[in-house]
Amino acid sequence: MTEHPVVIVGAAMGGLRTAESLRRAGYAGGIRMIGDELHAPYNRPPLSKDVLSTGVTHEAVAFPSRAETADVEWMLGSRAEAVDLESRSVTTADGTEHSYRALVVATGLRPRRLDFAPTPGRHAIRSLDDAMALRDVLVPGARVVVIGSGFLGCELGSTATKLGCSVTVVTPSAEPMIRPLGELLAHELRTRLEREGVAFFLGAEVIGLDDGVTLADGTVIPADVIIEAIGSDCNDAWLAGTGLDLSDGVLADNALRAVTTDGLAHDDIYVVGDIARFPNPMFDDVPRRIEHWNIPTDTGRRAGAVLGAYLGEGFTEAVATPFAPMPSFWSNQFDIKLQAYGLPGLADEAGIRILEGDLGGEVAVGYHRDDRLVGVVGVGLKAALLPYRQQIAGGA
Repeated sequence: MTEHPVVIVGAAMGGLRTAESLRRAGYAGGIRMIGDELHAPYNRPPLSKDVLSTGVTHEAVAFPSRAETADVEWMLGSRAEAVDLESRSVTTADGTEHSYRALVVATGLRPRRLDFAPTPGRHAIRSLDDAMALRDVLVPGARVVVIGSGFLGCELGSTATKLGCSVTVVTPSAEPMIRPLGELLAHELRTRLEREGVAFFLGAEVIGLDDGVTLADGTVIPADVIIEAIGSDCNDAWLAGTGLDLSDGVLADNALRAVTTDGLAHDDIYVVGDIARFPNPMFDDVPRRIEHWNIPTDTGRRAGAVLGAYLGEGFTEAVATPFAPMPSFWSNQFDIKLQAYGLPGLADEAGIRILEGDLGGEVAVGYHRDDRLVGVVGVGLKAALLPYRQQIAGGA
């Protein structure tokens, strides 16, 4: 009888890195990768940055093939609909049941959408196909309204402006990117974007998308293209009824084993990527989801190593080894090169201060909680951030 494979649901970066790590851990059995997109794994962050501003192709963002995953069984264009933990099987949309020896949850996120009737010209970006559709309409002279002012919204606004579009960003926030950056740096970055031609409506509520974007105060902003960048929702519907804690993504322990609502960790189920809510001892013991670009890679490597030990040897030691990945993200907006480490959003209100440089030029801003550095954001000064990164990692 053929041994059941490890089934990885989610064929993006987190799933790919898990498969690679499993092989490095010595697991030589079958691996089946189930993904709802038709494309092989690719790098998502450039879709709102460099790739969107030039040309969107799979070749431009695809991850290179590696020998260790050459024998992975790929099932692309196949969506998981349900899982039965007792029988250890995943059911896909075509009704096929896939039995597994162990399961990896890597289904990630989908764009949150505004609750209005469908209208022409609305876009959200998460996938390669989303980016291709958006790139086709970002033509010179197009009136673009971006709803949402996080990093994604501001990056898209920057890219569209550089492509010759007229861009307006609408946000309920007091400043763009204020939640991760705080008011000090967020205000400075807004002024820089405005100098490049991006217009902002701050503290604004969208109440309609007919004939443009209608705000609660009656303002109507004409729009040929509407980009919704208002956050993401977790792709966890296929896990309903399993008893897993799905209160915000999928709860996992520090070994990335999936945890039930009553606190039971499953040795044969692992969670990776930005759907994983896990504790990071670099900061505290509070489980959090982290939507930074390095997390799918770091969690994939961790899950593959622990799962490889579960299927081989040294499982107890693997679980006990602390996992403390350094969150990291970057953003390019016009000539602004922003790099960050840690979790700036954990900072106390009074714990945000300039570490070096000048707010109007290149600057490093520190984020402190109880006088401990928990995050650093640099505009330029990339090399200067490394000592602060080490300080965050060391808990100094």
